[in-house]
Amino acid sequence: MKIATWNCNGALRNKLAAVTEIDADILVVQECEDPGRSSSHDYRGWAGNHLWLGENKSRGLGIFAKPGIKLELARLDSGALKLFLPCWINGSTLLVAVWTKREGSLTLPYIGQLWNYVQAHRSELAANSTVVIGDLNSNMCWDKPHRHWNHSDVVRELAAIGLKSAYHQCRNLAQGAEPEPTFYLHRRLDRAYHIDYAFVPQAWLTDAELEVGTADNWLALSDHMPLILRMPKLQ
Repeated sequence: MKIATWNCNGALRNKLAAVTEIDADILVVQECEDPGRSSSHDYRGWAGNHLWLGENKSRGLGIFAKPGIKLELARLDSGALKLFLPCWINGSTLLVAVWTKREGSLTLPYIGQLWNYVQAHRSELAANSTVVIGDLNSNMCWDKPHRHWNHSDVVRELAAIGLKSAYHQCRNLAQGAEPEPTFYLHRRLDRAYHIDYAFVPQAWLTDAELEVGTADNWLALSDHMPLILRMPKLQ
């Protein structure tokens, strides 16, 4: 199965040719419009099998699946945390789509939101075959001392329940040592960071293949690059 995440930077309806080429079985997209309220016939048709969450109909979090893949919302309450969209894939895999936001806490923005989410749902995440994937707006380079919810702390929390970063496992790299950016601030090549991730059971990464989109192909469409993961062990 091929799973991908991409922050489309809005107007996904105009970027369908690019995401179709990814050919993902499951595609997680941040900053996309709600297909149910879109005026684009093509977008509504393309998004036939989907889940979507957001307060702004033009910029939310979506999960899009190929026909024949069953998506079912999982009952994991996010409370004021933003944005988390948990679902069951074919009734067996728990996928948590993520777009961490500054809103929801004055003291726990961005990666702190995910830290809180993991604390609230640790037992469910640990008890199932789980994928946590999306735009975390975070990297080890921004760790601050004396916090218990730094990027590194979240990585350790996820590792404790058996989830590893696919990028770092496939590339045999340490956190913070990523040569392939997934985000260009203001679309500037000199402001490049790795902030999009997929955390999956380590056993699934045997023979897995991972790709990060390049600025040459994607920067005209978004400030984010897609992260694409193919896992033969997940069918």
